[in-house]
Amino acid sequence: MARPGLSAVGMTNATHTGQEVLRTEAAALIALADAMPADFDAVVERIAGLPGRVIVTGIGKSGHIARKIAATLASTGTPALFVHPAEASHGDMGMIGAQDAVLMISNSGEAAELRDMIAHTRRFSVPLIGLSSRQQSTLMQAADLHLTIPALPEACGIGVVPTTSTTMTLALGDALAVALLRRRGFRAEDFGVFHPGGKLGAQMAKVAKLMHGTLPVVAPDTPMSEVLLTMTSVGLGLAVVVSEGDLAGVITDGDLRRNMADLMGRTAADVATADPLTVPPDMLAAQALAILNERKLNVTIVCDGRRPVGILHIHDLLRAGVA
Repeated sequence: MARPGLSAVGMTNATHTGQEVLRTEAAALIALADAMPADFDAVVERIAGLPGRVIVTGIGKSGHIARKIAATLASTGTPALFVHPAEASHGDMGMIGAQDAVLMISNSGEAAELRDMIAHTRRFSVPLIGLSSRQQSTLMQAADLHLTIPALPEACGIGVVPTTSTTMTLALGDALAVALLRRRGFRAEDFGVFHPGGKLGAQMAKVAKLMHGTLPVVAPDTPMSEVLLTMTSVGLGLAVVVSEGDLAGVITDGDLRRNMADLMGRTAADVATADPLTVPPDMLAAQALAILNERKLNVTIVCDGRRPVGILHIHDLLRAGVA
């Protein structure tokens, strides 16, 4: 429903404008992909070999983009820190160490607030990576390495609102972070180390973190009367049959129902499922959940080789927020 004072024509025009902006920015990203900065590979190698951190900086909208790039780098294995250039001029320059490199973002390359930091990098031989659309700017002339983005029209239609330029800058920052994580061999498990909280942290958790370590263990020759007591005492709805330290089978509530005839006259080996599903303790919790769902099971044994070390229940995964 249109708001009071906003006609259907106005809404249609707004939709058209939105589509125009998105197409303009999408075209800019394609142009950037087709004309990647010549120094991109060199920048990746320089950052990958840094003994220190990447100091990312910028002012205004470029500063907001710089913060995001620094956060993405840090979360994907490249130590990074955003430093505000104005604050740097008033004491925070000390955050830039001799082993660091500075990634400085300015579409024009002429922001006055950046000049003190540029001078600092030149004075102390700190590598300076410039990201700008103007190769002949003060920033790019001073920089050791250059990430030059195409000088394309902003999507605002009046040529002054940072839109196309910030989108390209943000995307180039993502490209840099992903190139670095692949260069380092960064894995999903490594990503989980930097994201221990929330749903993402749960999905990146290992099975060992969520499993029950107390096992209802019985020997193959254990009478079923004792097996039932063991199952009841632990309350996980199963018993783990172990022979000489190795998994020999599992007894679940389903196995009990299938063997009701003369159940008490049998042993654990008579009733157990001999080759049950198992998962390793270093498997990602999300992978274990997918396996349980595929097999339509609620519980599985966690084994280190053939040695049972825990029990993983689907309720534990759901409670942790893995789903």
